[in-house]
Amino acid sequence: MIKSNGFSANGNGLHLLNGNGKNGHNHAHDEIGDEHVGTSYDTPLRDDAFDLDDTTKIDLITEHFREIMQILGLDLNDDSLNGTPRRVAKMYVQEIFKGLNPQNKPAITLFDNKYKYEEMIVEKDVTVYSTCEHHFVPIIGKAHVAYVSTGKVIGLSKINRLVQFYCKRPQVQERLTNQIGEALKEALQTEHVAVVIDADHLCVASRGVQDVNSSTVTAFYSGKFREDNTKNEFLKYIG
Repeated sequence: MIKSNGFSANGNGLHLLNGNGKNGHNHAHDEIGDEHVGTSYDTPLRDDAFDLDDTTKIDLITEHFREIMQILGLDLNDDSLNGTPRRVAKMYVQEIFKGLNPQNKPAITLFDNKYKYEEMIVEKDVTVYSTCEHHFVPIIGKAHVAYVSTGKVIGLSKINRLVQFYCKRPQVQERLTNQIGEALKEALQTEHVAVVIDADHLCVASRGVQDVNSSTVTAFYSGKFREDNTKNEFLKYIG
């Protein structure tokens, strides 16, 4: 059981807690932002999220970000700043938020477990570089992933790509951890999956409390990894 930032996480379930520890929702948006609480299991997206093509999105974001910079008083005639709105727009659509579009989800190829390997397979220190959805600043850390094959294995690089896909969207760490876990279960055709993420949040380090030393750890366990002996073996490998 992990309790972090208003969530109670147990196995592969999430429950949003209010101040009294009961199920509930906090509609004070500023307080939610400061407490880094997520409000849904899935990434919140409108039904028309992909009605616009990427080129149109880049054009629109460019103009809106240009307006933000102007409101801040920046001189967009300066050579250093003039191209920033479009650079930011392209970065949002083509890079750091491209995981919002399901068409960008990596194709997963499985192979028969011909070696009859029956122990856990662990991929350590997978880079996590995501974006806090409350302040749009980076979340940086490592993911540790393990699974036990039930007949199929996956190319190791595909685990990294799947982690990166879910990182490339506005996130809270609890949701990110569970999305990766559920996606791996589906891709690997096994219930036996574990995910641990240890990450620094720049919204904590660069603003608010400005704590540069703390990190946040979240976990997902399913199948055999909910048994103490298997879970402890995995934690020993990543410790």
